[in-house]
Amino acid sequence: MTAPHPRTRRAVAIPVGMVMATAFAFLPNIHAVAADAEAGAAVTADATSLSYVVNVFPGHGPSRYVQKAIAKAGGTVVTSYDRIGVIVVHSANPDFAEVIRKVPGVQSAGNTRNAPLPAQSTTDVGTPKVLSAEEVASATADATASQDPLEPLQWDLPAIKADKAHEKTLGSSRVTVAVIDTGVDDTHPDIAPNFDRGASVNCVTGKPDTTDGAWRPTTGESPHGTHVAGEIAAAKNGVGVTGVAPGVKVSGIKVSTTAGYFYTEAVVCGFVWAAEHGVDVTNNSYYTDPWYFNCKNDPDQKALVDAITRASLYAERKGVVNVAAAGNENYDLAADEITDPVSPNDATPSDRVIDPSECYDIPTQLPGVVTVASTGAKGIKSSFSNHGLGVVDIAAPGGDSTRYQTPAPPATSGLILGPLPGGTWGYMAGTSMASPHVAGVAALIKSTHPHAPAGLVKALLYAEADATACTDPYDINGDGKVDAVCEGPKNYNGFYGHGIADALDAVTK
Repeated sequence: MTAPHPRTRRAVAIPVGMVMATAFAFLPNIHAVAADAEAGAAVTADATSLSYVVNVFPGHGPSRYVQKAIAKAGGTVVTSYDRIGVIVVHSANPDFAEVIRKVPGVQSAGNTRNAPLPAQSTTDVGTPKVLSAEEVASATADATASQDPLEPLQWDLPAIKADKAHEKTLGSSRVTVAVIDTGVDDTHPDIAPNFDRGASVNCVTGKPDTTDGAWRPTTGESPHGTHVAGEIAAAKNGVGVTGVAPGVKVSGIKVSTTAGYFYTEAVVCGFVWAAEHGVDVTNNSYYTDPWYFNCKNDPDQKALVDAITRASLYAERKGVVNVAAAGNENYDLAADEITDPVSPNDATPSDRVIDPSECYDIPTQLPGVVTVASTGAKGIKSSFSNHGLGVVDIAAPGGDSTRYQTPAPPATSGLILGPLPGGTWGYMAGTSMASPHVAGVAALIKSTHPHAPAGLVKALLYAEADATACTDPYDINGDGKVDAVCEGPKNYNGFYGHGIADALDAVTK
């Protein structure tokens, strides 16, 4: 990977030669014409404007002194998240961040992107493998009376004992999981019964847009968020697939531009919205653009880390469990150094060597966030999944090449089946697909323990996981070469963290 590629990350980038079927990766979004119009209106005067975050002391709003300084430096305040001290600003002044960082009361500031504000064109890098009519008919014939029609193809549910958990409970409708992603098609028959409109929003510009349907992907935009939402909470209603927690609510918080970028101001908006609208769990199957890793010794990147850390911790203090995908490059996130060839992915990237203990994949490596690695149909680390002792907290099914990890019949694919916009279903894979399995299990724990704070839900998630020993040697393609090294004991290691998520324990313990 030596060239920039918009947002293809959580939904996989399986090594060349693997049979993949998807656009592993999310693709893009800015959504809603209304959101596009708002963004365009904000920069009509100057197409070279960039977006910035300015971090100040939390309180009742930025001081008058800071407000004047922002205006004097050529900035226009878009919105201010006063509870966490994050201000979103647009400015055409290329020196804006450098100037504002010197202002008393400003703790950090930086530009959130390298490309001008107007949305870029959609550039999908692939498409999910849509289920054929023949595959639908075959799966339906194999379904038992207690299963949804396509459930026989969902090898991932028994892999975490979700099928057994559903015999106990489907989860509580009082629990909501927010999908912070590319948008969710709430008209899909598998999602509509459990959709929470009140907790849904479009955050693409950094400012909440509550226009009806603004959370949906538009035609041609990524199906990623819809697939993720279905993995979590597709209704057990005699239609399509079944989610890990088919009785809980799911909402859509759209944060991805049409070109597929997840910028800081949108992610901050998403976490704050979740914190203030009754959300219990968020799923974050992305990394925040344009930097794969954000280095705190760079003042611009430090500001992005500061802003999203504030927002995610604010959500956790409000009781939200934040779950995030570990990434798809087979990186050891506990290594001394990693070569990052794709940053900044909205400008001209270069091969830079970073220290992952100082340069963070956000929100994945932020404090308090549940970091999820991916496993395949044989229950071992997916070929693409990032890993790292002390970084990965837990693992769950995210799929893998069917050639590498083949599921038992009647399942036909080693990928993960889920809903796609427009009322269809298809296969995708990646840590993008692993993370929602864990979010679903967290929702079942919250359903079982409704008064549990976020910290306790996470503790139960880890304690109830099935400890899984390191796969050693790890030679996923059988060529005689070790493809990744796992460190740590059975109950806590770099491939599986505390183990593989267990939905049955979530509803019985």
